[in-house]
Amino acid sequence: MSPLNMSSERLSQLQVAPLAILLTLFTGLPLLMVVVLSFWPFDGLEYAPGFTLTNYAEMFASATTWRTFAVTLRYAAITWAITLLIGFTVSYYLVFHVRRVKVQIALFLLCTIPFWTSGVIRTISWIPFLGREGLFNMALMKLGLTQGPLDMLLFSDFAVVLTYVNLFTLFMIVPVFNAMAKIDRNVIEAAHDAGATQWQILRDIVIPLSSTGIALGSIFVVTLVMGDFLVVRAMSGGQSSSVVSAMKNNIDQLYYPQAAASAVLLIAVVLAMVTAILRIVDVRAELSR
Repeated sequence: MSPLNMSSERLSQLQVAPLAILLTLFTGLPLLMVVVLSFWPFDGLEYAPGFTLTNYAEMFASATTWRTFAVTLRYAAITWAITLLIGFTVSYYLVFHVRRVKVQIALFLLCTIPFWTSGVIRTISWIPFLGREGLFNMALMKLGLTQGPLDMLLFSDFAVVLTYVNLFTLFMIVPVFNAMAKIDRNVIEAAHDAGATQWQILRDIVIPLSSTGIALGSIFVVTLVMGDFLVVRAMSGGQSSSVVSAMKNNIDQLYYPQAAASAVLLIAVVLAMVTAILRIVDVRAELSR
């Protein structure tokens, strides 16, 4: 390696060093402490430094653990599918059907309006809207579509998924829109001239060239759903539970080693899901083009 290349490499390392140090101090060390705490023994009253696999053994042997993970994964899968459908449709319309850039920007900013308020407020605001005497039920009854209020609208899985979709759809729209906007229009025109149908263009050109945005949006949505507990607690009415909400219950009861073990398992599951997505789509190679 030439001295010039070595000097350039050292300069790059020095530039990255401050961020690496900050990430190590404020992310790496806390995660390491969580891992260490997950192996501490706990007798139901107090915990002390040590090493035991009991916390993990009890967690894997508990039916509640498997049930909460299954519920959380189901919420993540349903939310991902709906946000992907909405995000892809909205992005496709903005990129390929809205010709004026100013109109594109205006409509895109319109999608961000809900994010001008707190996520907690946006979550809680669904309760008076979906309640038995809420606006939606009252409208249905006045229109004669229902004889009485629909109980399934609030404090149910429907309410949880609806709130997730409302909160996280933009995290799918932004990367998909960005990927679609980079597609060369000449490729689309060439496909049209060659006699390709709209469906063939969508399947063979638009979707493959948008795969990076889809992958990034999927990572955002899945990780956000897997790490949430507020929506499940507020919108399910206590009828459902997620991994993080169960973890929060352990923390409230001072069962810190069990909560730490659940956190480590959750991190492992999320990392596995992200790794699977990145194996399907090579995001680094796509972004470097």
